[in-house]
Amino acid sequence: MKILHLDSNHPLLMKMLAEAGFSNEENYKASKSEIEEIISNYDGIVIRSRFNIDKQFLDVAKNLKFIARVGAGLESIDTEYAEKLGVKLIAAPEGNRNAVGEHALGMLLSLFNNLNKADREVKNGLWNREANRGIELEGKTVGIIGYGNMGKAFAKKLKGFDCEVICYDIKENVGDENAAQVSLYEFQQKTDVLSLHTPWTPLTDKMINAEFINSFFKPFWLINTARGKSVVTADLVSALKSGKILGAGLDVLEFEKLSFETLFNSGVERSRNDSLPNSLKELFALDNVILSPHIAGWTVESKEKLATVIAEKIIKNFKE
Repeated sequence: MKILHLDSNHPLLMKMLAEAGFSNEENYKASKSEIEEIISNYDGIVIRSRFNIDKQFLDVAKNLKFIARVGAGLESIDTEYAEKLGVKLIAAPEGNRNAVGEHALGMLLSLFNNLNKADREVKNGLWNREANRGIELEGKTVGIIGYGNMGKAFAKKLKGFDCEVICYDIKENVGDENAAQVSLYEFQQKTDVLSLHTPWTPLTDKMINAEFINSFFKPFWLINTARGKSVVTADLVSALKSGKILGAGLDVLEFEKLSFETLFNSGVERSRNDSLPNSLKELFALDNVILSPHIAGWTVESKEKLATVIAEKIIKNFKE
Protein backbone atom coordinates (compact mmCIF):
# COMPACT_ATOMS: atom_id res chain seq x y z
CA MET A 1 0.00 0.00 0.00
CA LYS A 2 1.50 3.32 -1.12
CA ILE A 3 1.15 6.37 1.12
CA LEU A 4 1.96 9.93 0.06
CA HIS A 5 3.10 12.25 2.88
CA LEU A 6 2.29 15.87 2.04
CA ASP A 7 3.61 17.48 5.24
CA SER A 8 6.61 16.68 7.38
CA ASN A 9 5.84 15.06 10.72
CA HIS A 10 7.66 13.24 13.48
CA PRO A 11 9.90 10.56 11.89
CA LEU A 12 8.22 7.96 14.09
CA LEU A 13 5.18 8.09 11.81
CA MET A 14 6.96 6.81 8.71
CA LYS A 15 9.09 4.42 10.76
CA MET A 16 6.02 2.70 12.22
CA LEU A 17 4.31 2.53 8.83
CA ALA A 18 7.40 1.16 7.09
CA GLU A 19 7.82 -1.52 9.76
CA ALA A 20 4.19 -2.51 9.21
CA GLY A 21 4.84 -3.00 5.49
CA PHE A 22 3.56 0.26 4.00
CA SER A 23 5.42 2.13 1.25
CA ASN A 24 6.07 5.80 2.15
CA GLU A 25 6.77 8.59 -0.29
CA GLU A 26 7.25 12.27 0.57
CA ASN A 27 6.30 15.35 -1.44
CA TYR A 28 6.40 18.54 0.62
CA LYS A 29 6.87 21.17 -2.09
CA ALA A 30 4.70 20.38 -5.12
CA SER A 31 1.60 22.51 -5.66
CA LYS A 32 -1.89 21.13 -5.19
CA SER A 33 -2.36 20.89 -8.97
CA GLU A 34 0.93 19.01 -9.32
CA ILE A 35 -0.12 16.58 -6.61
CA GLU A 36 -3.43 16.05 -8.41
CA GLU A 37 -1.52 14.78 -11.44
CA ILE A 38 0.07 11.95 -9.46
CA ILE A 39 -2.38 11.23 -6.65
CA SER A 40 -4.03 8.32 -8.49
CA ASN A 41 -0.83 6.35 -7.85
CA TYR A 42 -1.43 6.31 -4.10
CA ASP A 43 -3.68 4.45 -1.70
CA GLY A 44 -3.41 6.91 1.16
CA ILE A 45 -2.51 10.50 2.05
CA VAL A 46 -1.00 11.86 5.24
CA ILE A 47 -1.47 15.62 5.52
CA ARG A 48 -1.42 18.28 8.20
CA SER A 49 -2.71 21.63 6.89
CA ARG A 50 -0.88 22.21 3.62
CA PHE A 51 -3.94 22.64 1.40
CA ASN A 52 -7.62 21.75 1.25
CA ILE A 53 -8.72 18.35 0.01
CA ASP A 54 -11.73 19.28 -2.12
CA LYS A 55 -14.02 17.59 -4.65
CA GLN A 56 -11.66 18.31 -7.54
CA PHE A 57 -8.78 16.64 -5.69
CA LEU A 58 -10.88 13.65 -4.66
CA ASP A 59 -12.19 13.10 -8.19
CA VAL A 60 -8.67 12.48 -9.52
CA ALA A 61 -7.58 10.40 -6.51
CA LYS A 62 -9.06 7.28 -8.08
CA ASN A 63 -7.36 4.73 -5.81
CA LEU A 64 -7.48 6.64 -2.56
CA LYS A 65 -8.56 4.54 0.41
CA PHE A 66 -7.83 6.96 3.26
CA ILE A 67 -6.86 10.49 4.20
CA ALA A 68 -5.06 10.86 7.54
CA ARG A 69 -4.81 14.35 8.99
CA VAL A 70 -2.13 14.78 11.64
CA GLY A 71 -4.28 16.95 13.88
CA ALA A 72 -7.66 17.07 15.55
CA GLY A 73 -10.02 18.55 12.95
CA LEU A 74 -11.04 17.58 9.42
CA GLU A 75 -12.48 20.89 8.20
CA SER A 76 -9.80 21.21 5.50
CA ILE A 77 -11.30 18.10 3.85
CA ASP A 78 -14.60 17.79 1.98
CA THR A 79 -15.66 15.07 4.39
CA GLU A 80 -19.12 14.51 2.94
CA TYR A 81 -17.80 13.89 -0.58
CA ALA A 82 -14.87 11.79 0.65
CA GLU A 83 -17.21 9.53 2.62
CA LYS A 84 -19.51 9.26 -0.38
CA LEU A 85 -16.53 7.93 -2.37
CA GLY A 86 -15.72 5.46 0.39
CA VAL A 87 -12.53 7.22 1.49
CA LYS A 88 -11.85 6.66 5.18
CA LEU A 89 -10.99 9.78 7.16
CA ILE A 90 -8.55 9.57 10.05
CA ALA A 91 -7.71 12.29 12.61
CA ALA A 92 -5.78 12.24 15.87
CA PRO A 93 -7.43 14.40 18.54
CA GLU A 94 -6.04 12.02 21.16
CA GLY A 95 -2.53 13.10 20.19
CA ASN A 96 -2.65 16.76 21.20
CA ARG A 97 -5.53 16.98 23.67
CA ASN A 98 -3.23 17.14 26.68
CA ALA A 99 -1.21 19.95 25.09
CA VAL A 100 -4.39 21.91 24.36
CA GLY A 101 -5.65 21.42 27.91
CA GLU A 102 -2.40 22.70 29.40
CA HIS A 103 -2.28 25.68 27.02
CA ALA A 104 -5.85 26.71 27.85
CA LEU A 105 -5.05 26.52 31.56
CA GLY A 106 -1.85 28.52 31.08
CA MET A 107 -3.73 31.27 29.23
CA LEU A 108 -6.40 31.41 31.92
CA LEU A 109 -3.93 31.67 34.80
CA SER A 110 -1.93 34.30 32.93
CA LEU A 111 -5.06 36.40 32.42
CA PHE A 112 -6.20 36.04 36.02
CA ASN A 113 -2.81 37.12 37.35
CA ASN A 114 -1.96 39.79 34.74
CA LEU A 115 1.29 37.97 33.98
CA ASN A 116 1.82 39.24 30.44
CA LYS A 117 0.99 42.84 31.36
CA ALA A 118 3.10 42.73 34.54
CA ASP A 119 6.03 41.22 32.66
CA ARG A 120 5.99 44.05 30.10
CA GLU A 121 5.74 46.69 32.81
CA VAL A 122 8.60 45.35 34.93
CA LYS A 123 10.84 45.14 31.86
CA ASN A 124 10.01 48.81 31.23
CA GLY A 125 10.97 49.80 34.76
CA LEU A 126 7.46 49.91 36.23
CA TRP A 127 6.67 48.24 39.56
CA ASN A 128 2.86 48.33 39.66
CA ARG A 129 1.73 45.92 42.35
CA GLU A 130 -1.81 47.10 43.05
CA ALA A 131 -2.61 47.60 39.37
CA ASN A 132 -1.68 43.96 38.78
CA ARG A 133 -3.56 42.41 41.69
CA GLY A 134 -4.88 39.09 40.39
CA ILE A 135 -7.93 36.94 41.01
CA GLU A 136 -8.11 33.26 41.90
CA LEU A 137 -9.65 30.40 39.98
CA GLU A 138 -10.95 28.79 43.18
CA GLY A 139 -14.70 29.20 43.48
CA LYS A 140 -15.23 30.27 39.88
CA THR A 141 -17.39 28.42 37.37
CA VAL A 142 -15.60 27.36 34.18
CA GLY A 143 -17.94 26.63 31.29
CA ILE A 144 -16.68 24.48 28.44
CA ILE A 145 -18.43 24.49 25.07
CA GLY A 146 -17.62 21.30 23.18
CA TYR A 147 -16.96 18.40 25.50
CA GLY A 148 -14.92 16.06 23.32
CA ASN A 149 -11.25 15.18 23.52
CA MET A 150 -10.05 18.77 24.03
CA GLY A 151 -12.79 19.87 26.40
CA LYS A 152 -12.35 16.77 28.56
CA ALA A 153 -8.57 17.30 28.71
CA PHE A 154 -9.06 20.89 29.92
CA ALA A 155 -11.64 19.83 32.52
CA LYS A 156 -9.23 17.23 33.86
CA LYS A 157 -6.57 19.92 34.36
CA LEU A 158 -9.03 21.99 36.40
CA LYS A 159 -9.69 19.29 39.01
CA GLY A 160 -7.18 20.60 41.52
CA PHE A 161 -8.39 24.21 41.51
CA ASP A 162 -11.59 23.83 43.54
CA CYS A 163 -13.66 25.44 40.81
CA GLU A 164 -16.97 24.28 39.38
CA VAL A 165 -16.73 22.92 35.82
CA ILE A 166 -19.77 22.66 33.57
CA CYS A 167 -20.09 21.81 29.90
CA TYR A 168 -22.47 22.38 27.03
CA ASP A 169 -22.50 20.15 23.95
CA ILE A 170 -24.93 19.35 21.14
CA LYS A 171 -24.41 15.66 21.96
CA GLU A 172 -26.27 14.23 24.93
CA ASN A 173 -24.72 12.45 27.91
CA VAL A 174 -21.13 13.58 27.42
CA GLY A 175 -20.61 14.94 30.92
CA ASP A 176 -18.39 13.02 33.33
CA GLU A 177 -16.83 13.22 36.77
CA ASN A 178 -14.85 16.30 35.70
CA ALA A 179 -17.69 18.38 34.24
CA ALA A 180 -21.46 18.40 34.65
CA GLN A 181 -23.39 18.74 31.41
CA VAL A 182 -26.02 21.50 31.65
CA SER A 183 -28.56 23.27 29.47
CA LEU A 184 -27.49 26.34 27.52
CA TYR A 185 -29.60 28.51 29.84
CA GLU A 186 -27.88 27.19 32.97
CA PHE A 187 -24.52 27.47 31.22
CA GLN A 188 -25.10 31.14 30.44
CA GLN A 189 -26.39 31.76 33.95
CA LYS A 190 -23.38 30.31 35.81
CA THR A 191 -20.29 30.79 33.65
CA ASP A 192 -17.40 32.95 34.85
CA VAL A 193 -14.92 31.56 32.31
CA LEU A 194 -15.96 30.39 28.84
CA SER A 195 -13.56 28.02 27.07
CA LEU A 196 -14.20 26.92 23.48
CA HIS A 197 -13.27 23.39 22.39
CA THR A 198 -15.42 22.98 19.28
CA PRO A 199 -14.48 22.04 15.71
CA TRP A 200 -15.31 24.44 12.90
CA THR A 201 -18.72 23.62 11.46
CA PRO A 202 -21.56 25.73 10.02
CA LEU A 203 -23.05 25.61 13.56
CA THR A 204 -19.93 27.01 15.23
CA ASP A 205 -19.06 29.56 12.54
CA LYS A 206 -19.28 33.06 14.10
CA MET A 207 -20.94 31.43 17.12
CA ILE A 208 -19.43 33.89 19.63
CA ASN A 209 -21.12 37.07 18.41
CA ALA A 210 -22.72 40.04 20.14
CA GLU A 211 -26.07 38.30 20.66
CA PHE A 212 -24.44 35.21 22.17
CA ILE A 213 -22.10 37.24 24.38
CA ASN A 214 -24.92 39.37 25.75
CA SER A 215 -26.98 36.30 26.61
CA PHE A 216 -24.63 35.53 29.53
CA PHE A 217 -25.83 36.65 32.94
CA LYS A 218 -22.39 37.75 34.21
CA PRO A 219 -19.27 39.30 32.70
CA PHE A 220 -16.93 36.45 31.81
CA TRP A 221 -13.45 35.56 30.59
CA LEU A 222 -12.98 33.93 27.18
CA ILE A 223 -10.44 31.27 26.19
CA ASN A 224 -10.35 30.07 22.58
CA THR A 225 -7.97 27.26 21.64
CA ALA A 226 -10.41 25.85 19.06
CA ARG A 227 -11.06 27.68 15.78
CA GLY A 228 -10.69 31.40 15.11
CA LYS A 229 -13.73 31.70 12.86
CA SER A 230 -16.00 30.76 15.75
CA VAL A 231 -15.45 34.23 17.28
CA VAL A 232 -16.49 37.51 15.64
CA THR A 233 -13.51 39.73 16.42
CA ALA A 234 -15.38 43.03 16.16
CA ASP A 235 -18.02 41.81 18.64
CA LEU A 236 -15.33 40.47 20.96
CA VAL A 237 -13.54 43.83 20.97
CA SER A 238 -16.78 45.65 21.76
CA ALA A 239 -17.46 43.28 24.65
CA LEU A 240 -13.91 43.69 25.98
CA LYS A 241 -14.26 47.46 25.90
CA SER A 242 -17.66 47.42 27.61
CA GLY A 243 -16.54 44.97 30.30
CA LYS A 244 -18.99 42.25 29.27
CA ILE A 245 -15.91 40.12 28.54
CA LEU A 246 -13.25 40.67 31.20
CA GLY A 247 -10.31 39.34 29.23
CA ALA A 248 -9.49 36.91 26.42
CA GLY A 249 -6.84 34.30 25.75
CA LEU A 250 -6.81 33.49 22.04
CA ASP A 251 -4.66 30.85 20.39
CA VAL A 252 -6.64 31.20 17.16
CA LEU A 253 -7.93 34.20 15.24
CA GLU A 254 -10.77 34.88 12.84
CA PHE A 255 -8.34 36.05 10.15
CA GLU A 256 -6.16 32.94 10.00
CA LYS A 257 -5.57 31.36 6.64
CA LEU A 258 -7.42 28.07 6.22
CA SER A 259 -4.15 26.15 6.39
CA PHE A 260 -3.57 27.63 9.89
CA GLU A 261 0.02 28.34 8.80
CA THR A 262 -0.34 32.11 8.35
CA LEU A 263 -2.57 34.77 9.83
CA PHE A 264 -4.39 36.14 6.79
CA ASN A 265 -6.67 34.65 4.16
CA SER A 266 -4.95 36.74 1.52
CA GLY A 267 -1.81 35.28 -0.02
CA VAL A 268 -0.21 38.70 0.23
CA GLU A 269 2.00 39.21 3.28
CA ARG A 270 0.34 41.72 5.60
CA SER A 271 3.29 43.37 7.27
CA ARG A 272 2.14 46.98 7.46
CA ASN A 273 -0.06 47.89 10.40
CA ASP A 274 -2.46 49.92 8.27
CA SER A 275 -3.36 46.79 6.28
CA LEU A 276 -4.71 45.01 9.37
CA PRO A 277 -8.48 44.78 9.80
CA ASN A 278 -9.58 47.49 12.24
CA SER A 279 -11.04 44.98 14.69
CA LEU A 280 -7.72 43.12 14.82
CA LYS A 281 -5.75 46.32 15.41
CA GLU A 282 -8.08 47.15 18.29
CA LEU A 283 -7.69 43.63 19.70
CA PHE A 284 -3.90 43.89 19.58
CA ALA A 285 -3.99 47.14 21.59
CA LEU A 286 -5.88 45.71 24.56
CA ASP A 287 -3.94 44.81 27.73
CA ASN A 288 -6.47 42.20 28.83
CA VAL A 289 -5.90 40.04 25.74
CA ILE A 290 -3.15 37.45 25.31
CA LEU A 291 -2.46 35.81 21.96
CA SER A 292 -0.52 32.85 20.60
CA PRO A 293 -0.10 31.66 16.97
CA HIS A 294 -2.26 28.50 16.91
CA ILE A 295 0.19 26.51 19.05
CA ALA A 296 -2.05 25.13 21.80
CA GLY A 297 -1.59 21.60 20.51
CA TRP A 298 1.94 22.25 19.23
CA THR A 299 4.32 20.73 21.78
CA VAL A 300 7.37 18.51 21.48
CA GLU A 301 5.40 15.70 23.09
CA SER A 302 2.26 16.17 21.00
CA LYS A 303 4.24 15.96 17.77
CA GLU A 304 5.30 12.44 18.71
CA LYS A 305 1.89 11.49 20.09
CA LEU A 306 0.11 12.68 16.93
CA ALA A 307 2.46 10.64 14.75
CA THR A 308 1.96 7.56 16.90
CA VAL A 309 -1.83 7.83 16.94
CA ILE A 310 -2.05 8.33 13.15
CA ALA A 311 0.30 5.42 12.45
CA GLU A 312 -1.60 3.13 14.80
CA LYS A 313 -4.94 3.98 13.19
CA ILE A 314 -3.63 3.44 9.66
CA ILE A 315 -2.07 0.12 10.63
CA LYS A 316 -5.21 -1.02 12.44
CA ASN A 317 -7.44 -0.25 9.46
CA PHE A 318 -5.29 -1.07 6.47
CA LYS A 319 -2.53 -3.52 7.33
CA GLU A 320 -3.00 -6.57 5.09
